[in-house]
Amino acid sequence: MLRSKFLTALLAGMTALSACPASASEAPLSGADRRAVVDNLVGALEANYVFPDKAKTIAAALLAHLDKGDYDDAADRQALADALTRDLIAASGDLHFFVGVDPQFVADHAAKADPAVAAALREKERQAEQRDNFGFADLRILDGNVAYVGLTHFADPELAYDTAAAAMRFIENSDAVIYDMRYNNGGTLEMAQLLASQLFRGDRDQELFDYYYSDDDKRIERGQWVLPALPAKRLTGKPVYVLTGSTSFSAAEWFAYSLHKLGRATLVGERTAGGAHPVDRKPVGHDFFVQVPIGQIKDPVDRGDFEGQGVAPDHAVPSAEALTVAHRLALADIAKADPAKRADADWFAPTLAAPAKVAPAELKAVAGQYEGRRIDFAGGKLLYTWRERFRLTLEPLGGDLFGLEGVRDFRFRILRKAGKVAALQRLNRDGTTTDYARLD
Repeated sequence: MLRSKFLTALLAGMTALSACPASASEAPLSGADRRAVVDNLVGALEANYVFPDKAKTIAAALLAHLDKGDYDDAADRQALADALTRDLIAASGDLHFFVGVDPQFVADHAAKADPAVAAALREKERQAEQRDNFGFADLRILDGNVAYVGLTHFADPELAYDTAAAAMRFIENSDAVIYDMRYNNGGTLEMAQLLASQLFRGDRDQELFDYYYSDDDKRIERGQWVLPALPAKRLTGKPVYVLTGSTSFSAAEWFAYSLHKLGRATLVGERTAGGAHPVDRKPVGHDFFVQVPIGQIKDPVDRGDFEGQGVAPDHAVPSAEALTVAHRLALADIAKADPAKRADADWFAPTLAAPAKVAPAELKAVAGQYEGRRIDFAGGKLLYTWRERFRLTLEPLGGDLFGLEGVRDFRFRILRKAGKVAALQRLNRDGTTTDYARLD
């Protein structure tokens, strides 16, 4: 079975460049060499591109560039690959297209017919994925029991299942979950299926993705559904947010798009890149490969997609601010579902506001001796010390309110009398307070 891969042109390009021997990319190309590469590329497009009629138009555009001499300045393989990538994208409007130089890939592709070689290459892939923790770059429980899952890409679950299962178990007791797709370049759709399945009931048929692709000249039609058995508890009924950005691509976009179509997620951030088609790499001659869209995916509700348009968020904010906005929304939704948790939303609201800007003179005015503790101004920050040995940074939260580095169960307020700092008040999360008079 062909895995539905969604590798980005950028990611594929970086991989290809790192794998390309210098001798192959620097060797001069003759006019005959360039024509052979373009002819082979045209053949690969017509055999594999998801839209056969459009493939003919794209092929004609490439041949026209060749005949006009547009590739004559491409003295080496890498320069030609760059030019072909540019023209493929211009002719198709499809950002998935990429031409790379990688003789080793071409050789490996041919050698995969040998089971021993295929197994060795698979192990090499597993080791490379393992170094990146199979895409799971950041797992946290944010304030208010909101889970955060940061993914750089979707690894093949056949390789990454144990890591994915651990991540799913880590978030299974949360009250809401945020999936960060802002910098996710795509990957294998089966991983998206596995993670999304945790958000739905397992005793009902629910389709997530519906698609077709070409495999050795055969048309394969598939639907991917919510999996009936999972390695972790399901998060049915829990609020879900997906962070999006302009660099969210392919499978990352599908994860956001389908969950949104099914009414299962709120999208926060920026419009995504708009690459909706599954891709595969095909050899082009002896040194080149082309990453080519081989299929088309449709959403489970309207049978549409977002190719060339991207996925629009529900809450359009700069991607850098998306996590804070989603966290705030999550706390509000949790409180709405359970009014007893309203206090959490109110308590953490100051920490999710824009960082407070406090003039150095105002910070210096807070520094001093208090009952059983001391506040020093050093390096532009306030340092809170107690018992003469424990020290943490005081973080301005706005007005006279300060948080304490790494502490979530209490914070401090500055009390003033006649305009001057008179005491330090500890505000506990349970609503109780303790005042510490200023001594100097």
